Amino acid sequence: MLIKKRFQGRKPCRFCADKFEPDYKDFRLLQNFLTEHSKLVPRRISGNCAFHQRQVTREVKRARTLALVSFTPSRE
Repeated sequence: MLIKKRFQGRKPCRFCADKFEPDYKDFRLLQNFLTEHSKLVPRRISGNCAFHQRQVTREVKRARTLALVSFTPSRE
């Protein structure tokens, strides 16, 4: 028996839907786009559009430079 898989549509971009921009000072929001190993989550998983994914990447790098977000995972 052949089972058909349903294709789910793309998630809407969180920033486009709510009409706000990512900011390096909002480190709690930026941590949603990082894995447990402090790597950036790809766009196909986060659901961001290309424009906002580039902005998130830039803002995470700024936050890392200012030590708001760590470069490496924390040891606990």
